[in-house]
Amino acid sequence: MQVAIPLFPRYTALDAIGPYEVLQRIPDAEVIFVGHRRGEVRSDNGMLGIICDARFDELPRPDLLVVPGGIGTRALLGDTELLDWVREAHLHTRFTTSVCTGSLLLAAAGLLDGLTATTHWGAVELLEHLGARYVDQRVVEHLPRRIVTSAGVSSGIDMALRLVELLLDAETSCAVQLLIEYDPQPPFDCGSRAKAAEAVRQRAAQLRR
Repeated sequence: MQVAIPLFPRYTALDAIGPYEVLQRIPDAEVIFVGHRRGEVRSDNGMLGIICDARFDELPRPDLLVVPGGIGTRALLGDTELLDWVREAHLHTRFTTSVCTGSLLLAAAGLLDGLTATTHWGAVELLEHLGARYVDQRVVEHLPRRIVTSAGVSSGIDMALRLVELLLDAETSCAVQLLIEYDPQPPFDCGSRAKAAEAVRQRAAQLRR
């Protein structure tokens, strides 16, 4: 099973690596980082590079598509090569998915028109401008359409575990969760806007700049 994770300049690292860490544990899965060209692509802060091993035209029919987000998504909303590839790939995938602002690219490709979807809280207005209907949920599924979106950054791990369940079974998903020891116990309970104090929200806005 081919799992395609497209990379682009200024992607958010955990958006790609979180699902990768889960999905690469599926028996017979091959996770392929794909992009406009082969070679290194740098993350949103420029500190981390991941190698794309294939171009879009070399991977036309992945079984699973996981589109990460990052500030770099904004520059790709009119990128014909990427959006055409997403549309064509979706015709053949078992599931087409996104993490964080990766949903903006699914929306720009026309895959979320009129559908509920999620994204990072900082991109809600843009997602709705692109035709989707934002809902404040960690993972949003449209299984008959084979589309799953997840919220900001860390939620990609939750989504990937759900995909393992859908592709295989719950026991295997639980086994993968155990293998990566995914047992969140954060020191603070402020991981969503609903839980965060106003001062925390303001500080988060400063850190995003």
